[in-house]
Amino acid sequence: MSDAEDTATTPAARRLRVAIVGAGPAGIYAAEALMRQTDVPVAVDLIDRLPTPFGLVRHGIAPDHLKMRALRNTLHGVLDHEHVRFVGNVEIGTDLDLHELRDHVDAVIYTYGASRDRALSIEGEELPGSIAATDLVGWYCGHPDADRERIEKALAGARSAIVIGVGNVALDVGRVLVRTPEELEPTDMPQHVLDALAAAPVESVTVLGRRGPAQATFTAKELGELGELAGATVLVDPADLPGEDEPPPADRLRAKNIGILRGYADHTAEPGRPTLALRFYARPVRLLGEDRVTGIEVERTAVDAEGRAVGTGEITTLPADLVVRSVGYRGLPLPGLPLDTGTNTVPNEAGRVLREGVPSTGEYVAGWIKRGPTGVVGTNKHDARETVTTLLADVQAGTITPHGDPDDLVRTLRAKGVDPVLLANWKAIDAAETALGATRGRERTTMHEREALLAAARAAQAAEEAEEGARD
Repeated sequence: MSDAEDTATTPAARRLRVAIVGAGPAGIYAAEALMRQTDVPVAVDLIDRLPTPFGLVRHGIAPDHLKMRALRNTLHGVLDHEHVRFVGNVEIGTDLDLHELRDHVDAVIYTYGASRDRALSIEGEELPGSIAATDLVGWYCGHPDADRERIEKALAGARSAIVIGVGNVALDVGRVLVRTPEELEPTDMPQHVLDALAAAPVESVTVLGRRGPAQATFTAKELGELGELAGATVLVDPADLPGEDEPPPADRLRAKNIGILRGYADHTAEPGRPTLALRFYARPVRLLGEDRVTGIEVERTAVDAEGRAVGTGEITTLPADLVVRSVGYRGLPLPGLPLDTGTNTVPNEAGRVLREGVPSTGEYVAGWIKRGPTGVVGTNKHDARETVTTLLADVQAGTITPHGDPDDLVRTLRAKGVDPVLLANWKAIDAAETALGATRGRERTTMHEREALLAAARAAQAAEEAEEGARD
């Protein structure tokens, strides 16, 4: 959008040009690693299909985790580096194919993540009222692609909610559903999200895990936060927990989780107060209902010697007006890039992309699309460093040399009718969200509509052009 950022600050012949596809944590950490090293002069284009950076830090971390979402302030420092350029609102594979991108740069690091949910593959999963956690999280975080109508229709009238999965995202979903309006008011959720959650008549949320508490993947921090809910009671069936005389799990963190769960097992439901129940050894069998979800059949399980959930044949039915599946993320293919359909990751060796088992010159991966959806945000830093180390080794070996087309990437995009969002435009969006939040006494309110985001960016460009015209 702004011509001020059209040209590289250093001649292409003297700097290695690297495009990073995906401006989430993995991409920004990769850019940071490239900027921190001093052996090879590098210029980076951080490309994202959204008009905004930060990926799951913006659209995946629950808005009531204010300290964790503040991580974007740290990530923003990388965007301000003189040799890093944010190029948002550009979809690789649609606005620009991989061959065109490779013509402009010497190497590409793909860090576009794993954005789709995993299906349960059970009967009734497609009923109205059955949604993916990825969709619900995107909605309450203000993702431009969120299906607002479908999510809000699913929430309306939902008194009993079931969340399938026992990872941190499942706990986030359960926690947000039972938060009071007063607890959510200080967050940066879009106003329509706050209104819909306040109107939802949720009385009970049950989080289901196929295996036992020792196999759950949530962290002690997330689990402990449930005890701080102002308007809901956390429930755990003591029968789901190991006996006091049983040895604790060898893993220290799992043992800590068991201790926290034992504290919740003393709780009892109170009239008029919503409940958040954690239920283990429960495998979903099918969803019930005709026009929408009305219940879920679950089978009692046991954990075998190899840690697998095995059915016992004992079936129970739970009422449910809303079912949210949170059983993992999966990566999607990028046109022209290989994808292992078994792992939903790009085949790679220490970050180097493999095409039919052979290293592809100048192509790398980092983040979830490299290793799968595991770890926390900080895991991406080490992961990105490994990939950058591999890239730099290829430079030192002479496999990669500065050879990119001297024509500028942004000019090429504009010539194709694409309107990229650059750093100055993003800062205008950022300022607009801060101003919107200030109208309600918040630090920020997320703007969720793509057109509203682009309008804020265009307003900044128009103001800049007007200022330049006045100077002339």
